[in-house]
Amino acid sequence: MFYYLNGELALRDINTCVIDCGGVGYKLTVSMITSESLASKLGQKVKLYTYLAVREDGVEMFGFGSNEERHAFNLLTGVSGVGPKAAMSILSVMTPDRLAMAVCTEDIKGISKAPNIGAKTAARIVLELKDKIAKEMPLSSASTKDIGSVGSAPHIATGNLAEATEALVVLGYDKSSVLKALSGIDPTLDVGMIIKAALKKLAR
Repeated sequence: MFYYLNGELALRDINTCVIDCGGVGYKLTVSMITSESLASKLGQKVKLYTYLAVREDGVEMFGFGSNEERHAFNLLTGVSGVGPKAAMSILSVMTPDRLAMAVCTEDIKGISKAPNIGAKTAARIVLELKDKIAKEMPLSSASTKDIGSVGSAPHIATGNLAEATEALVVLGYDKSSVLKALSGIDPTLDVGMIIKAALKKLAR
């Protein structure tokens, strides 16, 4: 119903903000990360993407500082047993990029650091989202051939290199830069180790 709200930031606290749009104040539940990004914008015009949750016990609107954060929220709430509150709890301690990285590297411990998120829930998030993240950034046949020719092992199938490439692209890196970074990295390493090695090269 509401895609975003664009108006004056009338109120802001740790997980709530109110945006005045044409004299109407819309109360939104936000992550702590988004709230912190709004700390210096009280009285200024801001734009937050939204999600309207309608339940039997009431209606609640959630606000997001970016479309990426809202997308991450939608992915999280699609996991069995993860509701809007749990999703916002995770997004309060993890940016969308960090969440994607945690899922791809199976960082259950990192995800479970979010308030009220246990290890079992974190493991379920990794299990249910890992393939979804990969499918959202599918490799073309041309890219697959490029991966197979990376480094000194042109005969290696896509495997872990493909998964690492997908994860790094999700994090916002250009695919050609990723392929260069993967050059020379042992393709038999697990995905997490490949990603870490590539990130070191990309940071140079």
